[in-house]
Amino acid sequence: MRILLIEDEPAVVSVISRGLTESGYEVSVAPDGLLGLDMARNNDFGMIIMDVMLPGKNGIELCRQLRSEDMKVPILMLTALGTTENVVMGLDSGADDYLTKPFKFQELEARIRSLMRRQAPAFNGQAVAAPGVLRLAELELNTDTKQAGRNGRNIMLTATEYRLLEYLLRNPRKVLSRVEILEHVWGIDFNMNTKVVDVYVNYLRKKINRNNEPELIHTVVGHGYMLKETLTDENQ
Repeated sequence: MRILLIEDEPAVVSVISRGLTESGYEVSVAPDGLLGLDMARNNDFGMIIMDVMLPGKNGIELCRQLRSEDMKVPILMLTALGTTENVVMGLDSGADDYLTKPFKFQELEARIRSLMRRQAPAFNGQAVAAPGVLRLAELELNTDTKQAGRNGRNIMLTATEYRLLEYLLRNPRKVLSRVEILEHVWGIDFNMNTKVVDVYVNYLRKKINRNNEPELIHTVVGHGYMLKETLTDENQ
């Protein structure tokens, strides 16, 4: 697989390029955001790894630009800023995953494999999700068109919000822990900051309940979240 690495720190470039090349990947390097944008547009890469702090065009701007041009390639963002706010900003810009510096090379490889599995489920032997419409109460999600709706109104979702809603709809009336949600929605098998899950659940709630409709995503204190029609258990 061809990987585009957009990074301006020579030491980081050296470690990542050498390690990925030894692992069998073909790595191309861009030292700034503008060149990275040009290379991404004019080449067929299987994945892009980019730093947030880049000269010319930073990683947030670059990621938004690529997504605005409907580029579907998986993007892994590298950042020295590991707060929940910065992580959410990176994911909101269109990144599929993030990795906080400094990191171990083995973790980088694991994140790459995870993104590959999410792009092509056959990599880990999982069946591709059956197409159709998922429903709970008046909430619908069309897995063919990637469109969501409730009570006849359309709900505009980001890619991450879509994956979160799909996972919830495929597991209705089941308590899902934050770690389970991270693993299935983000494809992350590490002890990542679970506050990211809370942030995205709140995003989704606001969009689903825009017209003060009954709550569908319920917090199960001490356990996680549950998608269900009504709240009947006093502990949920």
